[in-house]
Amino acid sequence: MITTKYVNYKQVLNLSGFHLIMISLWCTLIAVLFHYFNWQWMVIPWVPVALIGTAEAFLVGFKNNQAYDRLWEARKIWGGVVNSSRSLGSMVYAFENSNQELGKFDLEDRRKKIIYRHIAWMYTFREQLLVPSEWEHIKVEEDQLKNTDLKRNRLIKAGFPDYGRTSIFLNKYLSAEEVELQPHYKNFATYLIAQQAKDVNELKNMNAISEFNQIQLQDCLNEFYTLQGQAERIKKFPLPRQFASTAFVFNIIFIMLLPLGLVNEFAKLGDYGIWASIPFCITIGWIYIIMELVGDYSENPFEGLMFDIPMLSICRSIETDLLQMAGETELPDPIMSKNGVLV
Repeated sequence: MITTKYVNYKQVLNLSGFHLIMISLWCTLIAVLFHYFNWQWMVIPWVPVALIGTAEAFLVGFKNNQAYDRLWEARKIWGGVVNSSRSLGSMVYAFENSNQELGKFDLEDRRKKIIYRHIAWMYTFREQLLVPSEWEHIKVEEDQLKNTDLKRNRLIKAGFPDYGRTSIFLNKYLSAEEVELQPHYKNFATYLIAQQAKDVNELKNMNAISEFNQIQLQDCLNEFYTLQGQAERIKKFPLPRQFASTAFVFNIIFIMLLPLGLVNEFAKLGDYGIWASIPFCITIGWIYIIMELVGDYSENPFEGLMFDIPMLSICRSIETDLLQMAGETELPDPIMSKNGVLV
């Protein structure tokens, strides 16, 4: 997530620097050919170019609206994880022990086990969402363009996916037996919630909590299943490619035609007008490219790029809250933004 009030030039160049160079070369080439070689045959009237640009603006606007909806829904899902996690922690420590035979320390260990396993679930859930899908930029770049997006985000030293961090938290918050089970489950996060339900039911069977308390805790766990399923729906179902790909192709067509129509209009001002068309052409084309890229990178909010949901910082915030509820005094440091990006 970009945290600076205004996007700085480094972030803009990271995103569109290559495209800006290509647009500049194309617009300059057309102006040179028109001026020095008098290639009048290549120019086209401005009206059809303007019509294509208007249609493309509507299409890109639609795409960006849908991309923002996916991004904002993803943020609401993680907001729900925050609220439900706090509810789980407060309920675990609010319910009083009605079983006099269950020792105070034994109950405390069981409570901490539930809290710790939930923290492990969060980091596991995050890691599963970061696994690249075939339509996401990270996966596409790995297969075709040698990790361009990964290099972009490492350049700003934030925002690239980190798959080595989760094992640290699993070893810290889970028992050795549970950690060893991870390779055997395709969806380890769902297994952890299922284990939570078993432990809650065991507390009810031991009369450590009432049946009503057990129902409340189970409802909270069910909410985590719901939130996880909603996030997986966004992760596993892309913005329909017929919309995303069409907007991209039409954008390329418009930018290719733009200098062919613009240079003739500016030529009416004289020879200097031909050269004056270059910066205007570059600016218009660059604006359309930026609109396309903003939507393109926002439609997948779980890629681990600088445009995504800051899942790591959210997990750290929840982790701190739950550890404080558990009476821990050694708390982890919050995740801070770096170079204007919060991960």
